[in-house]
Amino acid sequence: MREAEEEIGLPRSRVSMLGELPPTSTFATNYLIHPYVGVIPAGLAWQLSAKEVDAVLELPVGALRSGRTRRRLERRGISFETDAYVVDENLIWGATARILEHLLERLETTAAPGGEPFALRSAPP
Repeated sequence: MREAEEEIGLPRSRVSMLGELPPTSTFATNYLIHPYVGVIPAGLAWQLSAKEVDAVLELPVGALRSGRTRRRLERRGISFETDAYVVDENLIWGATARILEHLLERLETTAAPGGEPFALRSAPP
């Protein structure tokens, strides 16, 4: 919650925590990301930390599902094929794509606030 508040200006008090997703590692830095899922009210104005965030994407779940693909990318002179999501002009790959995959796998029959279905492990207190 601290990171979201610092990086995009998301007030902690505006988040209703729902659960956590599996830890996801990054290949380039070997960091371990611990993603959490929460519900926030629509229409929040983001305040981006220019040093850490380029943009906030607000994308429909259906568009993410239909945008799943494989892409050939080149980074630091190395060409590779990876899972990705393409929605409009947005390309989502790497750890973020793996986190989205975990989220989409867990979208099930339990209705959440706002009507989106999902099932997650409980978040720690």
